[in-house]
Amino acid sequence: MENRIKELANTIKSEIIEIRHLIHSHPELSFQEENTAQLVEKYLKNIGLEPKRIGKTGVWAMINGNGNSNKTVALRADLDALPIQEKSNQPYASQNPGVMHACGHDVHASSLLGAAKILSNIKEHLNGNVKLIFQPGEEKLPGGASILIKEGVLENPKVDAIIGQHVMPFIHTGNVGFRKGLYMASTDEIYITIHGKGGHGAMPHLCVDPVAISAQVIVALQQVVSRKAKPIVPTVLTFGKINSDGGATNIIPNSVKLEGTLRTLDEEWRAECKQLIKKITENTVEAYGATAEIIIEDGYPFLKNDEVLTEKLISSAHQYMGTEHVENLDIWMAAEDFAFYSQNVPACFYRLGTRNESKGIVSAVHTNTFDIDEDAIETGCGLMAYLAYSYFK
Repeated sequence: MENRIKELANTIKSEIIEIRHLIHSHPELSFQEENTAQLVEKYLKNIGLEPKRIGKTGVWAMINGNGNSNKTVALRADLDALPIQEKSNQPYASQNPGVMHACGHDVHASSLLGAAKILSNIKEHLNGNVKLIFQPGEEKLPGGASILIKEGVLENPKVDAIIGQHVMPFIHTGNVGFRKGLYMASTDEIYITIHGKGGHGAMPHLCVDPVAISAQVIVALQQVVSRKAKPIVPTVLTFGKINSDGGATNIIPNSVKLEGTLRTLDEEWRAECKQLIKKITENTVEAYGATAEIIIEDGYPFLKNDEVLTEKLISSAHQYMGTEHVENLDIWMAAEDFAFYSQNVPACFYRLGTRNESKGIVSAVHTNTFDIDEDAIETGCGLMAYLAYSYFK
C-alpha cells in the first residue's frame, strides 16, 4: 500500500502546492481564519466529504473506512498565521499587510488536505476511521486545541489516537523527525508592572526608580532557574520585553512593565516556579520601596508523545521513507497547543523536514523570511496518509 500512497502523493503534489500558495498569500490571524476555513470546507466537499464547523473557524470531517473496525485516528493541522510582515519576493507572498504564515501552518493545512484526498481514494483499505481536524488559533492563548477539545472534537466518534505534523527548517527536505516521550515544553506568559515614584533624573534620591528595580528583579529571577530548578528538569525563564512610561533620558518613570515566558517539562515544578516568581518579585520590589502587579497567564502544558504509538509510527515511517530518512529529535523548549491533545489521548507530534541550502531555504520559523522547499509537500501528504493507514494494521 505504501507504493499506492506514494503514487497518489506524487500525482496531487502540484495541486496541493497551489493550495498552499493560496493559503500562504491570504494569511489570517488566530481565531480570524474564516476565509481559510471556507477554503478547507470547499476542498473537502469536492473530494466527497462532509465538513463541519467547530470553534467558529475550525473544521472537521470524517473518512469512514471499510467497517472492519470502529477505531478512529485523528490527523490534525492548524490554520492561523502570525503578526509578521513578510519579506519575500515570491509570487505567493502574503497579500495581507503585517500578517504572514511564518510558522508553516499553510503547509500543515494543505498537507492534511492532500492526505485527506489520498485516504479518500483508499478508504476501502482503511480498517478504521480517520477524523480530520483543521484547528484555529494555535498561536494565541488559550490555544485553539483547548477550545476544540471542550467542544467535543475528540468525541463522536471517540478518537483513539491523534497525529500531528509540523514543519522543521533544521531538518532537510526528504527527512522527518520523531521523539518518544517528553518532547516540547509547557509555556506561561508573565506580565509584571513595577510601580515606583518618578521624577527628574538629576534627583534620584527623591524618586523610587522602577527602571533600576526592574533590573534587580530580572537578575533575581534568574536564580529560579539556576538555583531552584532541579538540574534534570529543563527550565527556561526569559524576559523579552521591557517598557517604561518615561519620555526622556533625564526622566525617571513612575512604572516599568516586564513581559516574559516560563517553559518547563514538569507540571509540579511549573506550579511551584510560578509561585517563586511572584514571591521573589514582591520581596525584591518591597526592599526598594516599590510595589508590583504580577499576572501569570497559564499557557499550554508540556507535550508528551505516547511511547507505544510513536514507536509504531516510527516503524511505519521507516517502511514508507526508509530508515535513513527518519531522524531522532531532541527535547525542544518551544511550545505547541497540540500538547492539549497529548494530555487527553495517545498522541504523536512529529517533524517534517523543509530545509534546502542549495535553494537558500534556511530561515527559522517565526521570521519574516521563512519559507519551505516545496518538495516537502509530497512527503507531508503521503507520510501522514500512510501513518493513518498503518495505524490500523
